Amino acid sequence: MSIQRIHHVAYRCKDAKQTVEWYRQHLGMDFVLAIAEDHVPSTHAPDPYMHLFMDAGGGNILAFFELPNSPAMGRDPNTPEWVQHIAFKVDGGVDELLATKARLEASGIEVIGPTDHTIFQSIYFFDPNGHRVELAADTATPEQMKKLDDVKWDMLAEWSRTKRAPKHAAWMHEKELAGAAKA
Repeated sequence: MSIQRIHHVAYRCKDAKQTVEWYRQHLGMDFVLAIAEDHVPSTHAPDPYMHLFMDAGGGNILAFFELPNSPAMGRDPNTPEWVQHIAFKVDGGVDELLATKARLEASGIEVIGPTDHTIFQSIYFFDPNGHRVELAADTATPEQMKKLDDVKWDMLAEWSRTKRAPKHAAWMHEKELAGAAKA
């Protein structure tokens, strides 16, 4: 078997129409497909749903389910809200990232960042369903990516043994840590 790409990634939403409008307005995604059923095709359970699909670019589809007969959606209380997120790469680099941040903030959306991860910069915000969204602009050099590639297996092995952060790639955030220590 050879996986070609992600067909779609699906999340739950509170309101299908609001979700489509929000992703169209704020992230420029096209609404490409809607499927609605009274029974779940895989389980045959009687559970009406609206399944919507948004074009996230590059053949990537972001999908949502509105489930009106299910209890209100929530978050896993044992997982910090920064962990589960949807990250999208932007084409226009850091300039596009900053322009998007300004546009989102002008629409009343609270935005964190940009955060400099050395190999990319990111901004973070929440959609109307409470899903954390990240927009990332790549800034990596080929040398930085090679350096990270060279240590990935050693880092994984060390983490697996110790459950402590390996320091092989600490250089990526050293300037933030130094700045935080001075503050």
